[in-house]
Amino acid sequence: VYGPWGRPDMALFKFTQSILNGQKIDVYNYGDMSRDFTYIDDLVAAVRVLIDANPLRSDSKLKSPKEIDSKSPVAPFRVVNIGNSQPKQLSDFIIALENSLGVTADKNFMPMQPGDVPATYADVSLLEQLTGYQPKTTIEDGVARFVDWYRYYYQIS
Repeated sequence: VYGPWGRPDMALFKFTQSILNGQKIDVYNYGDMSRDFTYIDDLVAAVRVLIDANPLRSDSKLKSPKEIDSKSPVAPFRVVNIGNSQPKQLSDFIIALENSLGVTADKNFMPMQPGDVPATYADVSLLEQLTGYQPKTTIEDGVARFVDWYRYYYQIS
């Protein structure tokens, strides 16, 4: 999840600060990584629609609840993945940032970090079945919104 008020130790904050300061950015696994970049507004919207999707003992909205539903048979809760469900290459994320900043990043390509994984993404099929909602913010739009906020918040023109 990325966007305004995010964690400053995450890639988007670190990349933005480094690029604006003319410093190199560390790009792990030589850029061959994909992530399910999810913009914060999409996450909030998903949580809001899930509020009205309380688990019931007989949930007729689900086509095949045994296959995809994480609803507990004994407790009133379920686990629902929230994400963009469209993994993008890290290089595409960096390009979106460069385009939004109007600056090309100086990249320091590095091997994979121990414990990291080459790809992650969320299966949002249960979210869609329960609510009809699917996040839609592209990385280009989300990164541009973040950059606008970052420049405003840190008073950078």
